[in-house]
Amino acid sequence: MSLKTLISRDGPSLSQACGLLFLFPLMVQVLLFAATYLYFTNELKQLAQLQDANSQSSLECLTKEYLGARLGDPSGDAEQEDLPCLQFKWQLQQLIRKELLTIYKDSSASQDKSQNNPFGAREKFNQSAVQRVAAHLTGNRQMSSPFSRSSLLGRALGWKIKYWESSRKGHSFLHNVDVVDGELIISQTGYYYIYSQTYFRFQELEGSSVSALSEERSKQPKQLVQYIYKVTSYPEPILLLKSVKTSCWSKNSEYGLYSIYQGGVFELRENERIFVSVSNEKLIDMDKEASFFGAFLIG
Repeated sequence: MSLKTLISRDGPSLSQACGLLFLFPLMVQVLLFAATYLYFTNELKQLAQLQDANSQSSLECLTKEYLGARLGDPSGDAEQEDLPCLQFKWQLQQLIRKELLTIYKDSSASQDKSQNNPFGAREKFNQSAVQRVAAHLTGNRQMSSPFSRSSLLGRALGWKIKYWESSRKGHSFLHNVDVVDGELIISQTGYYYIYSQTYFRFQELEGSSVSALSEERSKQPKQLVQYIYKVTSYPEPILLLKSVKTSCWSKNSEYGLYSIYQGGVFELRENERIFVSVSNEKLIDMDKEASFFGAFLIG
């Protein structure tokens, strides 16, 4: 009889032994996992019960029933049993005190700010006022010759008004703008509204010893023109605005009065300059309410 036959008769086969060896560690792992699961499940239940008990205890600390029960407790351990409740109340009082202090500080800061700035927007207005850029120049009849040929600046037409009143006499003023030789010098880049008005005034002198031919020529229509130029880094001024009017005086009229006004929005850069020139400079009346020139920053 062979050895293989004896093994098969007297005990498990080799494959069965190998299967048992494989299943045994697996069963051990399953048992350990089950034991671990049951352990942690029990611990979590106990923790949840403890949290519920603490929550219930904290809630009871805020109810009269709990206080009445503790005050009526005949045992001498009532004070010892009230320690968790007292601790909870102390923490709650500290939290409330902290929140109240925060609210008080915020309200005090808002009140101080409103007292220092009662109109709310005054601070912002003052900041914008500091950055205000504006100018209004007026005519001055005391200047005998306020004009110069603007052709000296290049191809600019007409006679440049080289003198304007800017010393706060009357309605003139300057804010963050300089004026040199009748030119406004821009101090801040932005969009500006530029405007100007010139007053043309022709007077027929009585008893003048002019011939009929010269008188007829003086009554001929004239082209009255106002120019506003910008001076940049380019060699020649740039024409921004131009306004034209043709005069036609009556033969029997003593005065011929015309005014030209124009204005517009333009982008100007720092250190650029603007000026006004006119035709027929001898007809210009530099009355401060009738002839003026200005600009102001709009954004």
